[in-house]
Amino acid sequence: MVYIKLYKVKEKLNDIKLRNKLILSFIVVVFIPVIIVGGFLTNELRKLALVDAEQEAVANMERVKQRTLEVLKVPVYISNNLLYDQRLGQIVNTDYEDLYDVVLSYRDYNIFQSYRSIYKNEIRNIKFYTENETLLNNWQIVPVDENVENSDWYRNAKNGKGLIRWDYIEDDTSNGNKYLSLVRKIDFVEYEKSGVLVIQLNTKMFNLILSQESQPTMIVDDDNNIISSNQKDFIGNKLQNIIDSQEILAGKTGTFQGMTQDVSTHILVDSIQLDSSVNHVRIISLIADKEIGRNANMFGKMGLIVVTISVCIALLLIYYISKLLSNRLIRLSSQIGQVGNGNFNTHILIDGKDEIGQLSKQLDRMVKNIKQLLNEVYESNRQKTLLERKQSEIKFKMLASQMNPHFVFNALESIRMKAHIRGEQEIARAVKLLGKLIRNSIEVGSRNVNLISEIEVVRSYLEIQKFRHGDRLNYFIEIDPQTKQFPIPPLIIQPLVENAVIHGVEKNESGGSVYVKTLLCEKGLLVEVTDNGIGISEERQQEIFKALNEQEEKEGMRIGLRNIHQRLQLSYGKDAGLNIESKKHVGTKIYFIIPTFRRS
Repeated sequence: MVYIKLYKVKEKLNDIKLRNKLILSFIVVVFIPVIIVGGFLTNELRKLALVDAEQEAVANMERVKQRTLEVLKVPVYISNNLLYDQRLGQIVNTDYEDLYDVVLSYRDYNIFQSYRSIYKNEIRNIKFYTENETLLNNWQIVPVDENVENSDWYRNAKNGKGLIRWDYIEDDTSNGNKYLSLVRKIDFVEYEKSGVLVIQLNTKMFNLILSQESQPTMIVDDDNNIISSNQKDFIGNKLQNIIDSQEILAGKTGTFQGMTQDVSTHILVDSIQLDSSVNHVRIISLIADKEIGRNANMFGKMGLIVVTISVCIALLLIYYISKLLSNRLIRLSSQIGQVGNGNFNTHILIDGKDEIGQLSKQLDRMVKNIKQLLNEVYESNRQKTLLERKQSEIKFKMLASQMNPHFVFNALESIRMKAHIRGEQEIARAVKLLGKLIRNSIEVGSRNVNLISEIEVVRSYLEIQKFRHGDRLNYFIEIDPQTKQFPIPPLIIQPLVENAVIHGVEKNESGGSVYVKTLLCEKGLLVEVTDNGIGISEERQQEIFKALNEQEEKEGMRIGLRNIHQRLQLSYGKDAGLNIESKKHVGTKIYFIIPTFRRS
């Protein structure tokens, strides 16, 4: 019975025209699956759009967080420095009897102004509140009055054990405007007193960071004060006036769904926490649900349009293609298949002038063009490879023609040998020492060297100077045998000797002597360089001492001495720098000590 029904269905299908069969087949096999697949893909694209929107918002939040964190680190860094500022402690803990003395102390202390100048983009002002009633209020050092003493931020700081707080504080010097401020208690142990440091942050910097965000974003303190925002009407407002979410108002972080000014919104909250801080600052970004769903809905509409257009075009195509079934189509398919397998020598030739014939001619022309293009690409790559090889050969020849550093030493050696052959032993020896000195200067690295190696460099230098000056220069080197293998930084003694020769002996009409001495003492390795030259005046010594501790190089400064001084201090501590003793018309002694415990 079933077989009979299937046979009748088959007969009816056989009676239907081929074109209608193809259309029916298309509807069953293609149209329905396309609708299903298209709907599924459209829905997935919509979900992906939602996920992408949320991920983009999180990425934007992280960018704002990192840039805000960079700004917050500046006042933390300044407060850590001021925590150990002895000069500040001396000023605010001295009981002054005369207002003139207060003014003098204020005038000599400009650390606050320096920080404000250096970090003008990050901080607005620095204030220090003290209970010393003998001080004057210069808007930087402020004696505490009753209003300040009763303020919450001041009491919290006094009870904060030196930890950092971030408070939104009103500034009485700026028409009552409020600023996010770092508040920290500073204890002066030696005076058994304390004060409160307040560093106001520059709100313009926060506004600049947030202005680059497309979504409403704000920075909020732990009391829900909106410190900064890219929405001007939010600034200075309370968070509860903007967002209706108890979880966020309670200080929680994460992603929340809530109402923002009667609009359903995704709310992203993240906190910025710094070490030694008892509270934190939060970043809040608002994304309206309709904004998140906008791209998703666009994908949905586009998917529907694409599916609809695709189905309509397919219906039209199947209607016309159904009339073109023939052996020519099979032959065309076969020939195209050969091309698809990479056989570009195949000729696609189908007789006839209809669409299939024209298509075959176009395909044949395309195959020829592709074959020609491949040949052109191959030839182009071959020429490019050849050109690169030629260029490499030229570069190699250019490199080969460059002077080898050993050429200098070989040239000096040749000069020495010529002088030696001609009996000019003094010149030969001087050239040899010069070559040795140059090689040591070039080959010096960053690792320490044995003291005896450095002494050999010094000896070579002095021998060359002895060659130049003759009897006008004498030198004496006294090395403690226990110090020969002591590790020291390279080129640390030779510049001192050079300084003694140039500035001490050469400027003395009768010449002089240079003494180099090393000794292992209780503190470590003692190195002395002494000359009996013209000496240095007291005034000039003070200038040199000041120059040695300058942070930046200035014209006229003895950069060589300063370099050695700072290298010693960086390697072995502040006590390891250069010491200078000198008397006018008597001579100069420069010495330093490398602690024994830093040997490596």
